[in-house]
Amino acid sequence: MGCTLLRHRRAERPARAFHGELKMPSIVPPAESQRISSVLLTALAAAVGLIVLPLFAAQPLVGLIGPSLGFPVALAGLAPTLTSLGYAVGLVVLVPMTDLLDSRRMILWTLTADVCAIGCAAAAPSAGIFLFAAFATGVATSVIQMRIPVVAAIAPAPLRGQAIGTVMSGLMVGILLSRPSASLLADHFGWRMVYAIDAVIMIGVTCMLLAVLPRRRTAASATSLGLVASLWTVLRDEPVLRRRAVYQALCMAAFGSFWTSIALRLAAPPFDLSQTGIAVFALAGAGGAIISPLAGRAGDRGLTGVATRVAHAGAAGALVLAGIAGAGWLGFEPGTYPLTALALLAIAAFVLDLGVIGDQTLGRREINLLRPDARARINGLFTGLFFVGSAAGSALSGLAWTASGWSGVCLLGAFFAAAAFVMGLRERNASAAPHLAQTSR
Repeated sequence: MGCTLLRHRRAERPARAFHGELKMPSIVPPAESQRISSVLLTALAAAVGLIVLPLFAAQPLVGLIGPSLGFPVALAGLAPTLTSLGYAVGLVVLVPMTDLLDSRRMILWTLTADVCAIGCAAAAPSAGIFLFAAFATGVATSVIQMRIPVVAAIAPAPLRGQAIGTVMSGLMVGILLSRPSASLLADHFGWRMVYAIDAVIMIGVTCMLLAVLPRRRTAASATSLGLVASLWTVLRDEPVLRRRAVYQALCMAAFGSFWTSIALRLAAPPFDLSQTGIAVFALAGAGGAIISPLAGRAGDRGLTGVATRVAHAGAAGALVLAGIAGAGWLGFEPGTYPLTALALLAIAAFVLDLGVIGDQTLGRREINLLRPDARARINGLFTGLFFVGSAAGSALSGLAWTASGWSGVCLLGAFFAAAAFVMGLRERNASAAPHLAQTSR
């Protein structure tokens, strides 16, 4: 009884303030926010799926962009690396502002900047301008994560999780289709046309959201500087956020290393695939989207720890399989059995995406149970931190390819995935020790 009363009193306590005088905005929802229409939800899901397309477009195009703009092979990963780093910067600097400012206006202005950045990438006359445009595209693409607080604010509580899940499904489909669509377009029209088409798509998305996106007014007394400064406090006070961000950063490093260099491997003997063939191959990873609802259901049933370790083990195993199929590990000969090797690489891509998406789904479920008053900052920090891992994996992938070819890439990715698995085991053992001690007493 006493414990119940104590928990009740704790639940009534107001949210902690950050940095003394920093008072967070209270959301003033519009009247129509009592229900979220299926049209608006579908529009938001479709929008995030389209906006994310340029974020991964450079990964399958490194073999075309590099020679066109004069990149050395060792620096081929710079384009996807800078795009990922820009995305991380946007997540940390821009996304938290939706806790403070009118999110509708912010989303539309950021999308306008995204159109300009993508158009600049399409017309870039030199490597330097293209890399700057790639970074700016990543920064502006962080607009995706501005949608989640909007959906959480306008959806009624009983449907909030379902609404967020629907929008996140659009995001995952966009991520998984971004590489094959870029490869297919580049094969027929060249890599510049990929960015030109993405710019046109962003114009259409901006116009659509201008018509359907509701306003989300805030009664704000915080300053933008104080809001950004509070990010450190959020990160310091939320161990779950730190832990899940590290897990996903390591998984995304494995993901980035594989998908940045796989186009180079598939274009080389014995596969000799065209950009269209690489696009079809990339569809193997798109099947990984099926894991998202299954992982969420496992988390709802209290199986987060087990499911997380399975996801990490699957990602590590996928990189080992990729090494066998593409680099001849364990005595396998890809040149003798090219079709078998290609099929094994496709299976490896599918399993890798299952592991990475599963871990991310479980992580997002956990962090969105933390602080409603800091939801935008928590989502921004989580995604920003793990995209640093993606950028590191993409950057190191080019160096690994230059030093040791596909074998080096697979070793690099397997190291990242194995590190996540070991960290998950250590956390399990650490959390189990107090329980065992209490049981023995």
